[in-house]
Amino acid sequence: MAESRRFKVNTLSSLRHRNFRLLWLSTLFGSSGLWIQQTSVGWLTYLVTGSPFLLGLVNGIRAIPLLLLGPLGGVAADRFDRKKMLLSTHLFLLVTTASFATIVLLDKANIWNIIAFTLLTGVAWSFNMPTRQSTIATVVPKQDLMNAYALNASGVNITRIIGPSIAGVLIAVVTIAGNFYLQAATYVGVTAMVWRMKVPIGSPSSSKASVWQNLKEGLRYVWARPSIRSQMSVALIPVLIGMPYVALLPIFAGDILDVGEIGFGLMMAAPGIGALAGTLTIATLGNVKRKGLTMLGALMAMGGTLVLFSFSRWYIPSLFLLGAVGACQMVYMTTNMTLLQMDTPNEFRGRVMGVWTLNQGLQPLGSLIAGSMAEVWDAPTAVAIMGACVIVFSSLAFFRLPAVRTV
Repeated sequence: MAESRRFKVNTLSSLRHRNFRLLWLSTLFGSSGLWIQQTSVGWLTYLVTGSPFLLGLVNGIRAIPLLLLGPLGGVAADRFDRKKMLLSTHLFLLVTTASFATIVLLDKANIWNIIAFTLLTGVAWSFNMPTRQSTIATVVPKQDLMNAYALNASGVNITRIIGPSIAGVLIAVVTIAGNFYLQAATYVGVTAMVWRMKVPIGSPSSSKASVWQNLKEGLRYVWARPSIRSQMSVALIPVLIGMPYVALLPIFAGDILDVGEIGFGLMMAAPGIGALAGTLTIATLGNVKRKGLTMLGALMAMGGTLVLFSFSRWYIPSLFLLGAVGACQMVYMTTNMTLLQMDTPNEFRGRVMGVWTLNQGLQPLGSLIAGSMAEVWDAPTAVAIMGACVIVFSSLAFFRLPAVRTV
């Protein structure tokens, strides 16, 4: 009984803080909408165009606002009221998503308005992501920081399981338009949770300087610290050549495994099941020692499971392999985010997360590359190459970046 109670308290310890609890609930709503969108946009694009290249292009187009505006989003997170930033970006997403749902309902969807919708939501997330990530570290004490980021990732992955599964069913039952209306409804839930929060505003010193000065200060801060600079470099590996496998899952579901819409939804959910298991394990263990080795080991394992998935032609084994990919991915991301936040003071958190968003912006660019490789060869070959590259580059990081390996 005592051991069971200790396990429970360790796993959920950061939820005892009210503001983080509300932020975590808002994550459940917002991430549900995001996963419903990703599933629905992917299937809609492939349905409208039938082109692997255009499927990759739609995912890749999200890189434009993230790459151009991500650092500015970080500056805004340090200068302005983070609560208002979260509210305004989600209200924008609500209006944009409801409008696009109406376009789909009226059977007016084409590749151009799909791209426009993707670009607009990318603008909102380029400001929302740095704000949300930097807010976590201000609403929990330092000893609960790794647990909080693990639980935040767990919330994302709970919705990664539920969102695509619901989306796959709704595509078959109530059409794609119903998915987008449901996504818009999730942003109402986000607004309700964030409204009740008390969030510290950005650093007063940041708001006194110009935006350009804030941006330069943030970039100098990242570059001057070898540990942060190395972690940012390692973050390029999974987002550019690992995670973009998701963009090719409609091809695996439709052409290779032949499992249809519901099977596709389950394939999108499988990495979330594995990721949830991985992040809950990290949350329970708490402050893991040798975080750098844990991060690099998870990257290598992710590459290996991607290679195995590319060779699978059976549905059930493919689901298990996708689950393993998700577990490795989230162990990496949780340790990486914790290390970044532990090394960063509050006045620079938004800007560090803004630079980190540049890395995340390369994932859609990786999707474009993956789609191009699938167009030239095929989807399994593209995923096999991506997995092999993850193994090679994470091995190079182990030997060439001691600032990461030894932390």
